[in-house]
Amino acid sequence: MATMEIRSASKNYGTIRVLDDINLDIGDGEFIVLVGPSGCGKSTLLRMIAGLEEITGGEIRIDDKVMNALPPKARDIAMVFQSYALYPHMSVADNMSYSLRLRKTDKPTIAEKVGAASAKLGLDALLERKPKALSGGQRQRVAMGRAIVRQPKAFLFDEPLSNLDARLREHMRAEIRKLHRELGATSIYVTHDQVEAMTLADRIVAMHGGHIQQVGTPLELYDRPANLFVAGFIGSPGMNFLKGDIADRSLHLRDGRTVALPAEMPATMGEATLGIRPEHVVLSPAGEAGLETTVDLVEPTGHGIILHLTLAGTVFKVLTHDRRWLEPGSSVGVSFPAEALHLFNAEGVRV
Repeated sequence: MATMEIRSASKNYGTIRVLDDINLDIGDGEFIVLVGPSGCGKSTLLRMIAGLEEITGGEIRIDDKVMNALPPKARDIAMVFQSYALYPHMSVADNMSYSLRLRKTDKPTIAEKVGAASAKLGLDALLERKPKALSGGQRQRVAMGRAIVRQPKAFLFDEPLSNLDARLREHMRAEIRKLHRELGATSIYVTHDQVEAMTLADRIVAMHGGHIQQVGTPLELYDRPANLFVAGFIGSPGMNFLKGDIADRSLHLRDGRTVALPAEMPATMGEATLGIRPEHVVLSPAGEAGLETTVDLVEPTGHGIILHLTLAGTVFKVLTHDRRWLEPGSSVGVSFPAEALHLFNAEGVRV
């Protein structure tokens, strides 16, 4: 497998800079997920690592060898695309073995590698089929098998599950994670789906506006987001935010009400944003405790209920298992446990 180092990497399209000063170390056998909204630069970074995009500035190293000027075929990496990119006239076996046949690999070795990969991916019964006779999930497994037989230094995944339905995506996430444990392969995976990022990654690289916002384990980003972007993007539903000014160890909201702050937070700070995740909000009957508000919308999800409220002029969500507040228009009180609060300064940086 391989280690990777990305140093001060940048990418320009004409006068437009889409990636700026990207620095990242990837360990041997690590599963890294690049996550962020469309246009954040995550797929561009992946294509720069693959050699499909030229690097404008900085360096990309694989096993301490600079890759900047090397073509894709010289980098010894395999890429799995969103579109599968299978040859329609070839069987599953031929699609999987195509790169080996280009290298003039002998037939017994090809048969051995295709057989091992198809067994791992449950493709043994499909080897003679053409892609048109396969489901979306089966085609994606063939694309993964084609990458596996090459035994590359690293695997790159560019939103490989985007074309699948929700249940199949859930199944394929588990398959990819299981496969990674078996192969121990260095892997970089691009997605805009934060659930995929949380469930697959050893470490997540959260990106926005061509910059890396935070790098860490899934729970590090969830429990201690570095800024407002990460706090709002990681988690479903996303974190709630309340803006105001901090004085006398309280956040003074725009509607005149206050939220008491724990002792470890600043007593005075000026403009700030308080964050709390929907599952940490405590509900009570109106008038008993907390800030009183009204339920605007109810979303039963089966595993829980998402309540849409309005608090201090902004949408505020609560994830609860309590079915007392299933009717829109109900009045409720909301309070915030001190240990669940997150504080961000006027620039949006965690305090």
